Amino acid sequence: MLVVDDQDLIRAGLVALLRAAPGLEVVGEAADGEGAVAAAVRVRPDVILMDIRMPGMDGTTATERILALAEGPAPRILVLTTFDLDEYVYAALRAGASGFLLKDTGPQRLIEAVTAVAGGDLLFAPSVTRRLIEAYVERAGLAPGAAGADLDVLTARECEVLRLTARGLSNTEIAGQLYIGEATVKTHLNRTMSKLNVDSRAQAVVVAYETGLVVPGGPGL
Repeated sequence: MLVVDDQDLIRAGLVALLRAAPGLEVVGEAADGEGAVAAAVRVRPDVILMDIRMPGMDGTTATERILALAEGPAPRILVLTTFDLDEYVYAALRAGASGFLLKDTGPQRLIEAVTAVAGGDLLFAPSVTRRLIEAYVERAGLAPGAAGADLDVLTARECEVLRLTARGLSNTEIAGQLYIGEATVKTHLNRTMSKLNVDSRAQAVVVAYETGLVVPGGPGL
């Protein structure tokens, strides 16, 4: 893991916590975006815990550059943010981050999130993602259907799976609601992401809101 945060005390605490967790190894630290890009190229971490607001290059720009420069499997990037920085989170998801954590996340949940992302999960805490994206869309005044993505390329089932994903349901919850297997849900999501030309579940959620498939403030779970 690579830990990126401009506050020395917070970064040191994160490093100590992660080093004490079984199965996790911290291979580098950085205090800003430029340092994060350089470290990612140098140590090639599997997961990067990325602060989003930093002096100089911010976490969003660093995320874009790290993923663009990645050779072989790209690192999975978990963004650290506070709830009121909606536009930063939105930009990070668009940049290709695998998910994000709030800065008030407890130690155990942090470790679980890192482990989940390292194991291949593309988004942590999807219900929080939904709330953040809804808040951003409302604040920015984005009109449904404003995005360039064409949902006509999706089947009815793929649209339904995408809609439920954007509403914050996990794969297990989607499987239960649609009476299909969890593996089938994953297959539909993978096909959806391929058809929409997005790289992560998080980016697919963004498309769902931009195209109007899910409307902010609409029906919940």
